Amino acid sequence: MSLSLDEYRAKLISHILYAGSQNDVSRFINTAIRALEQNKVNGHIIARFVEKVISELDDFSPMNKDAQHWSNIKMAKILFNRIKNSMDTPAA
Repeated sequence: MSLSLDEYRAKLISHILYAGSQNDVSRFINTAIRALEQNKVNGHIIARFVEKVISELDDFSPMNKDAQHWSNIKMAKILFNRIKNSMDTPAA
């Protein structure tokens, strides 16, 4: 990847904030995780990436965002927490 993971995370969060729908939020997140996997980023680094995105999303205040941004943030947190939980659960 030509972007650092910090830059990639910032770009992803920007896309999430300005997404037009919850489907767009989901698509951006799925595309980002898939791109990390396709670039053979280590699973532990992907897990850390997910944790940092969740942490940054937690830092946003609903008082500073409009309704669409806040809806996107909440949806992204749900989706990233599902990803995190699936990574924490060993495959059967």
